[in-house]
Amino acid sequence: STQCSVSSGINAEYGGGGKGGGKGKGKADSGASAAEPKEKKGGTAVKVRHILCEKQSKSMEALAELQKGVRFNEVATKYSEDKARSGGDLGWMTRGSMVGPFQDAAFALSKSTVANPNYVQVKTKFGYHIIMVEDKK
Repeated sequence: STQCSVSSGINAEYGGGGKGGGKGKGKADSGASAAEPKEKKGGTAVKVRHILCEKQSKSMEALAELQKGVRFNEVATKYSEDKARSGGDLGWMTRGSMVGPFQDAAFALSKSTVANPNYVQVKTKFGYHIIMVEDKK
């Protein structure tokens, strides 16, 4: 699966100046969804799950588990270091309620399931997030 090899390169894109790296978002997708419209349609909220790790090394371990095909919620329960331990579920997050790099990545991702997640890694002031989006509205 090609989506995994891209993940580690995303840090530089989102981690730098916040608003700067907006245009290259398509790289977070596995190619199959790159041709689809970005599902924006004025979307204002995403149902998002994440895995938050303070250290990059731990985040890379979580990515490796995902690459092996472990369900996203199981990896989140094992690796995530925040209060969203219930499989990483953050529920519905509205535009403006998330930190910049996280929000940019969440709205750029296409919808996927915990069994077959389309995910991306971003770095914020909180640490390293691996994000997936279950739904949009």
